[in-house]
Amino acid sequence: MARKTGSKSEITGPRIREAALSLFAQQGYAAVSMRQIARAVGVQAGALYLYTSDKQSLLFDLMRDHMDGLLAASAAEPKAATPLDRLQQFTRFHILYHLERPDAVFVSYMELRNLNPENFAAIEGLRRQYEQTLEAILKDGLAEGVFRLPDTKLATLALIAMLTGVNTWYRQGGRLGPDKIASIYWDMVRKAVAA
Repeated sequence: MARKTGSKSEITGPRIREAALSLFAQQGYAAVSMRQIARAVGVQAGALYLYTSDKQSLLFDLMRDHMDGLLAASAAEPKAATPLDRLQQFTRFHILYHLERPDAVFVSYMELRNLNPENFAAIEGLRRQYEQTLEAILKDGLAEGVFRLPDTKLATLALIAMLTGVNTWYRQGGRLGPDKIASIYWDMVRKAVAA
């Protein structure tokens, strides 16, 4: 009896992923068992294997889906003309996109160490693609004399860490809303790269 009576794959599959993401974010990948995920979904543990081969594959799929979604949403953004405008656009996009996905962001950054080498390399490749978007903006601004940076790669990593850090303290309904936070972060980013 693998599947719960009345369950449907188009419903159960996404519920498994949502439960796993939430549990990984709350308790950490290593502390979560497949039985816990099954219990959260309301299926027997064996039913999970109809949707994923193992816990490692589930973690990898969650991280890959997050990065694929991030890259697709970033690519769909209309591109501003100047490096300064593109940097502002990147900053706002990054903040607003990530604030809506706190569990995915947490798991994607904090659970990298639990990926096997092959999966780690794949996720790192996707992360590099996203980083290259920002680094290209910084290089263009440096070439035009709009930005002053000693090292564009280091600046890229530092800015992304700063922008992603908002997820560690932001709470919905707090003192500052997402748009205000994005504006404040843009001011800090602008000052960090100013020529």
